[in-house]
Formats: sequence, structure tokens, C-alpha cells
Amino acid sequence: MAAKFISMTIAALVVFGAVTAATAEDVNDYPTSARAEYVFGCMKANGENRQALDQCSCSVDVVASLLPYDRYVTAETVLSMAQVQGNLGGQFRSSLQATTALNDLRRAQAEAEVRCF
Repeated sequence: MAAKFISMTIAALVVFGAVTAATAEDVNDYPTSARAEYVFGCMKANGENRQALDQCSCSVDVVASLLPYDRYVTAETVLSMAQVQGNLGGQFRSSLQATTALNDLRRAQAEAEVRCF
């Protein structure tokens, strides 16, 4: 029963993200706290210096221009929930909707890597 609920929740999040009419570039909908969190995580992985700050700030701007915020939240949720042990986490690791959300995020991050680093 819980697995079915999780699958339905993932599907609803992905569908909601897919029906967004405006592109992320048209709507600057990333809250400042989300941008800051992204930059902090990026800097932790790439060095805590001025160059990393500039590159990570650029990176979040590129991601935000390519991926609407609601789709970003979906992908971040999938990443977080996929770490849960057992069947619950398995639903987030193996579903088509989860894979699609992660692929969208990874494509945006790859583009950011090319443009900013």
C-alpha cells in the first residue's frame, strides 16, 4: 500500500513539473534559500574559495535557467528519498518517474559544468 502511494506521489510530482507552461528562464522562481543551499553544497565539493563561489553561483544560475524550480525540487526529493533503506527507498531508486526527474537535473548540472567550470 505504501509503495503504491509513493509511486503515485512521484508520478504526480513529475506530471506537475511536466505541465509547467513557462520555461525556467521565463520565470525566475528559485528562492534565494534554494540558490544559497545549492552554492554551499557546490562549494563544499569544489573548494571553499572565491573561484568556487563564482563558479558555483554561475552553476545555479544555469540550472535555474534550464530547469523550473518545481522540477528541481522533485529531483532533490528523489535524491534524498533514494538514500532510504528498503522498499521505501527502492521506489525512488527504480521508478521511471524518479529516473526522469534525476536525468533532467543531471543534464542541467552537466550544462552548468560546461559553462561555469
